[in-house]
Amino acid sequence: MNKHQPIASLVPAGKAFAAPGHSTPVIETQRHDGWTSARQAAFLRELAATHNVTAAAQAVGMSRQSAYKLRARLRGQPFDKGWEAAFVQRFDVLAEAALDRALNGVEVPHYHKGELIGTSRRSDERLTLGLLAMRSHFVRRPEWADHPAYAYEPDEVRELADRVEHGPESWLEDADAELELRYEEDGEAGAE
Repeated sequence: MNKHQPIASLVPAGKAFAAPGHSTPVIETQRHDGWTSARQAAFLRELAATHNVTAAAQAVGMSRQSAYKLRARLRGQPFDKGWEAAFVQRFDVLAEAALDRALNGVEVPHYHKGELIGTSRRSDERLTLGLLAMRSHFVRRPEWADHPAYAYEPDEVRELADRVEHGPESWLEDADAELELRYEEDGEAGAE
């Protein structure tokens, strides 16, 4: 088995299986585009790990183009929110590295006649400030506070991948219903 191949891809369509860490079986239905809920969740997890749409799509046996088509079709739904969360999560790692550079600087070598004669440290806070200022541009908040997406924080990739895998494709009617679904799933995972 390929290390990136999700367990769900080994289960024939229409069969039930319990995903790792969950006692609730998932019924995989045959989709015309091949994007089962388990495959979508595995894609989101891989996207969070690699921050590379092509690599994440290939890891689940799909194309980059089909991933973008799925995201466009599910605009504003849990899969789309999970995609955003994957990028926010990786962006936080980048911001942390930039902050380290701003606080500690980077080592700059100094040469004279081709010989290294010393080093100094140089800081560039502009890079950090620019990256931190851009962070909010990567997160689209729902239009109203009762929107079901408010049940999830912008960087909760794992939770959103679980929601994509175990919940319906579309949001429930409101944020309270999403929270109930979320904590119901958490309770089942904790009871194992």
